Amino acid sequence: MGDVCGLPSGGSVPIAARALPPDGTPPDLPPRVVVTEPAARLILELVARHGPVMFHQSGGCCDGSAPMCYPDGEFRVGQRDVLVGEVDLSDVGAGGRQGSAGPGDDDETLVPSSSSSARFRVWISGPQFETWKHMQLVLDAVPGRGSGFSLENPTGRRFLSRARMFTGEEQELLGAHPPLLGSDLED
Repeated sequence: MGDVCGLPSGGSVPIAARALPPDGTPPDLPPRVVVTEPAARLILELVARHGPVMFHQSGGCCDGSAPMCYPDGEFRVGQRDVLVGEVDLSDVGAGGRQGSAGPGDDDETLVPSSSSSARFRVWISGPQFETWKHMQLVLDAVPGRGSGFSLENPTGRRFLSRARMFTGEEQELLGAHPPLLGSDLED
């Protein structure tokens, strides 16, 4: 997988972080979720304001199919919800990429304080995962109004789900290592 996500318009958005390989899986297992630089910057801003966060890929209704950002633990994960990935942005610098400090004004530093966590989980409902299981979820952020229920609502930006189809080889690797369900976790 490259360092950019292609857009339908023909442009691209740099990838800032990839989901960590789940415990007991090969380190080269393709991540089911990646985070673009704009999304990483917005997530770190929200973590600085609200503390640790979590995401749930919405299945529709009021907010379409937007990825929803909540304070960690404020959304009750169901037993059939699927853990798409866990992402750690603690190594993402002001430039928005892992391992890069990047230039920026002192008041725009994106490294969260020690009292907050830049590590978060991304969940999706079990039935919706059946639709998405062949695709890598690309968590992006674009200008616009966020959902009324998601933390980014007042920022003038919103989270957006993009997708990349897994190759046949990637699907085979992922099939050998199914993701965890809400019922698999004790916390």
